[in-house]
Amino acid sequence: MTSALVHPQIRANADAIAMEFASAHPYRHVVLEDFFTPEYAHALLAQFPEFDTKHALNEAGLVGNKAVVERIRGIGAQYAVLDDLVKSEAFLALVSKLTSISDLLYDPYYFGGGTHENRHGQDLDPHIDFNRHPVEAWHRRLNLIVYLNPDWQADWGGNLEVHSDPHALDNKIKAITPSFNRCVIFETNEISWHGFNRIDLPAAHADKSRKSIALYFYTKTRPLEELGDTHSTIYVDRPLPARLCAGHQLDAQDMQILNVSIARRDQHIQRLYRNATAVQKQLEQANAALQRGALGRLIYFVRRFLQRLLAH
Repeated sequence: MTSALVHPQIRANADAIAMEFASAHPYRHVVLEDFFTPEYAHALLAQFPEFDTKHALNEAGLVGNKAVVERIRGIGAQYAVLDDLVKSEAFLALVSKLTSISDLLYDPYYFGGGTHENRHGQDLDPHIDFNRHPVEAWHRRLNLIVYLNPDWQADWGGNLEVHSDPHALDNKIKAITPSFNRCVIFETNEISWHGFNRIDLPAAHADKSRKSIALYFYTKTRPLEELGDTHSTIYVDRPLPARLCAGHQLDAQDMQILNVSIARRDQHIQRLYRNATAVQKQLEQANAALQRGALGRLIYFVRRFLQRLLAH
């Protein structure tokens, strides 16, 4: 199946791709053109799901400009084929060869992955991804993203940005245009900062959106030097434009930028509060279970397992 759907040039150039991946900075990644065969890439685009508000709720529970469909198998026949592909031994072996990360695991939940559609005005702050699978507790190792955007122009925004360190004043950014059938594979660790800049479509192309398929891969263990404490996605707010400095007179566009920045910062803070509250509640429940003895502990862990299962 791999040879039928993944472009033959990927397998033919696997050794060279692996070398490029291994030598990339600031962390290992590679950009691949024509990842799928042209026919299959166009078939995936043709069956890409329509933007649905029920899939577009942001972390504050409000409808935003990003829609995500995690369970791709239910989208249609072409995506059922994709699901079969990405969990096949042949595909996992190919990705392992390209990245030198062995024993890769497919995520049957597509947690955070699947189809992503981002519309005009959307961007994504620099971040590192959650580092453990929320159900299996596997280590997250790779993101593989395929873009499905014919004729996309770099000045429309939505460019994937690879950051050296968004906290640093000398942060270096590599921008990658989300062109049709372009694939980016990058490792996920404690320094794999990435995001994308604001989508700003011209009026003549206002009907377009940034479409991609995001596939995440895991392993049961990872090198000791890469281990970090379990965490959710960690964001860094984008810096304000350089023009917003002492003496500058604010205009309507400046005020919009400031209001969006403040609202986004508040969303990040609220998310952290929610996470802290959830952890505190779990600690209290665990302590209560311990006080109830063996049966209480069993009930607690069964309940936790069912909560995770139902959440996905």
